[in-house]
Amino acid sequence: MADRTAGLLLAAGAGRRFGKPKALVDFEGETFLTRSLRALSDGGCDPIRVVLGARAEAAVALLPDPALVVDSPDWASGMGASLRAGLAALAELDPVPDAVLVHLVDLPGVGSEVVARLAGLSAVDVVARAAFDGVPGHPVLFGRRWWPSIAAAAVGDRGARDWLATRDDLRLVECADIGGGRDVDRPSDL
Repeated sequence: MADRTAGLLLAAGAGRRFGKPKALVDFEGETFLTRSLRALSDGGCDPIRVVLGARAEAAVALLPDPALVVDSPDWASGMGASLRAGLAALAELDPVPDAVLVHLVDLPGVGSEVVARLAGLSAVDVVARAAFDGVPGHPVLFGRRWWPSIAAAAVGDRGARDWLATRDDLRLVECADIGGGRDVDRPSDL
């Protein structure tokens, strides 16, 4: 049986620079939330969990199943809180997935092809990250072996950045041929 890859979509932020939560932003006929969720699903992630915080009730209404939601009560403290909440929720599943592909809701250029390319590397000890023209980006694939140490290091808005900086086993996976890794912070970025 192939290694099981969960999808974890971090979508809890208030989107202060954008003017509203980016999960609720409409782009090319769908919201960033539904677009990102489709990329994870079509890319082979199962199960999928979506971490929500700001305006969660509006975001839940966009989901095909409210059971996908992981609440991050301290979401306002930064991405680290959302990552910790998501990893904890996945660790409680039975069976626990072999790896998790962590995706950010504000990356409309990341489609299912990028997700599938990374998910294809899934293993309990994997550390892999999408790169776009050699620049490290998202999504990031973490084997479950690393979840406790990632959660311990995930603070503020840095998420797993500091933990990743210590890794000599990080595999960069070039994806510029199939997607774009530019995040959207402001309406002008669209």
